[in-house]
Amino acid sequence: MRRGWLLIALALTPGCFKTKYLLQAAAGQYELLHTAKPISKVLDDSRVPPRTRYLLGQVAAIKSWGTSRGLKPTNNYGRYSDLHRSAAVYVVQACAPLSFDVKRWSFPIVGTVPYLGYFREPPARAYADRLAKEEGLDVAVRTASAYSTLGWFRDPVLSTMLSDGDEALGDLVNVILHESVHATFYVPNQSSFNESAASFIADHLTPELLDESFGKGSYPAKAWLKDQLRGDGWRKRMHETYEALDALYKSDRPDSEKLFEKARILEAVRQELGLRRALNNAWLSGSRTYETGSAAFDRIRAACQTWPRLLVAFAGLQESDFTEAQQQAFDPVLDALARRACQ
Repeated sequence: MRRGWLLIALALTPGCFKTKYLLQAAAGQYELLHTAKPISKVLDDSRVPPRTRYLLGQVAAIKSWGTSRGLKPTNNYGRYSDLHRSAAVYVVQACAPLSFDVKRWSFPIVGTVPYLGYFREPPARAYADRLAKEEGLDVAVRTASAYSTLGWFRDPVLSTMLSDGDEALGDLVNVILHESVHATFYVPNQSSFNESAASFIADHLTPELLDESFGKGSYPAKAWLKDQLRGDGWRKRMHETYEALDALYKSDRPDSEKLFEKARILEAVRQELGLRRALNNAWLSGSRTYETGSAAFDRIRAACQTWPRLLVAFAGLQESDFTEAQQQAFDPVLDALARRACQ
């Protein structure tokens, strides 16, 4: 399996950088799959912490519930991989310093993407540093607890998907549903749409599952919603900052003034939120990818009425339904889809 993927990567991908990148991705994916164990065996292993076994014991029911709502049944999440690290992948993003023009990479099958995922942190940071130095870009290296291989492999549950707080069960539900959305439909060259759709669907389905499975107002449901509310405040502040900087960049002020005002705004937000890391355009554009078009999603959900019908509609989307690659404003796409598929 490892050799087959490596040969495919080398055959399809021109250029030294892309070849090296896919080689590390292939090696990391192979290691992850090679160390995964059937969840049934993990549940019977007394050496595994009870909390881990409890959470893993919920996976089959989460998958079954998601299927009942129209998510594609897959062979994913039947195994468990303990990564012995805090992140599944380290995601590199880059953006112009005085606009929200994000850097994109192009690969066979998936098309263009606004980020790269590394299985080890040092090469991720080395490449980010290279982008900052050689191309003068704002860069960010963020962690991700999970990712989807879009059906190419049987994705296991990762130890990074099991958070430490009281919201752990809700988080596990959310990430399984989110990644299951990606397995149900995926539009090439439309990362913003894919991520926004998966976030919208999973964020609405998660409290439904928790209420049905554990009772309305149950402790798992309350803990997850409380954590979500904390995150909503942070996301709102990031959106406000994005809007302020976008207006600044589009103004007629000299670049020197824009850079000074950008630094002032970002430092004020960093101190306000108590962040250790410095903010930049790459961090802001990355968070925006997951927060696009919620009003249009609400409209199409109301038009379709049921989740299975909505998911069938989304699965029918083609690249030709979008006016450009990596489209950011896709309200017209969703409204047209609602009229075509849900009315």
